[in-house]
Amino acid sequence: MPPPHSGVALSKKIYNLLTSWGIEKKVFSMTLDNAAANDVFVDLLRSQLSVKGALVSEGEFLHVRCCAHILNLVVQEGLKKIDKAVDAVRECVKYVKGSQVRKQKFLECVAQTSLESRKALQQDVPTRWNSTFIMLSNALYYRRAFNYMRLSDSNFIHCPSIEEWEKVDKLCKFLGKFYDTTNLFFGVKYPTANLYFPGVFSIQLSLINEKENSDSFMSEMAKLMLVKFGKYWKEYNVLLAIAVVFDPRYKFQFVEFCYNKLYGTGSKELRNVKTKLFFMFDEYMSASAKPSRSDTSSSSCGISNDNARVMNCSGVLKVL
Repeated sequence: MPPPHSGVALSKKIYNLLTSWGIEKKVFSMTLDNAAANDVFVDLLRSQLSVKGALVSEGEFLHVRCCAHILNLVVQEGLKKIDKAVDAVRECVKYVKGSQVRKQKFLECVAQTSLESRKALQQDVPTRWNSTFIMLSNALYYRRAFNYMRLSDSNFIHCPSIEEWEKVDKLCKFLGKFYDTTNLFFGVKYPTANLYFPGVFSIQLSLINEKENSDSFMSEMAKLMLVKFGKYWKEYNVLLAIAVVFDPRYKFQFVEFCYNKLYGTGSKELRNVKTKLFFMFDEYMSASAKPSRSDTSSSSCGISNDNARVMNCSGVLKVL
């Protein structure tokens, strides 16, 4: 799309595409990252589609924030706590990969420290935390080799201190869960809507537990991450909590368990999920209640329209 990429321009462009494709009444939700222009865009689009009565629940569920992007922001907040250690590792990797001679010298150090060359040193993209995690975890594996190289190469001056290596070690163990969740969200060969709630719940629980850690370094880092977490996920996206209900591996019992764990039994947050779930169900039932041939045949068999709907509603609710 040519500039400008303002909220107004985006709204106009997307609305014209939806109408030209004839799907403006079939849009349920849109996943967007957290740029300010996107917030303006989705508000304008919601207004345009609501006028046509084209949205479920008047567009309440139209905007879904990108989970992977939010995870990136949360972890970047935590990485600020060890900027110096991350920078030191980054410089180590840059130094080794800077020339073929250094690469060979590093491989000799790896052999001298009885390590196997089974992991590649990778430079990260600082704005993508998962690449930073891979860089740190791979460099951590070669920790002894880097220390050996520091002693044998006077030009190698960026090796992290013992304290910095220990911080990197703690960080990698802690961020493993974030990395696994991010990879799940990035999946393209399977649905991901039902993975959001279990993944985010697990992360929030880890942050809460880590905040109480006796290690002040980990505790302070978790507190920073929880603040950023609360900015975007203070309230879970109800739509994606509902998506878990339709996953037979979880159903409503899992959502109930998670909310009870986080907010206590019978919380208003859990009641809100139930309310939205049944409201959406009733809305779809009303939309499907228009007379059709099947309705006529049901009546001719001695079953009234209303009774058929009650039976259908009862059956679906039992599944939930």
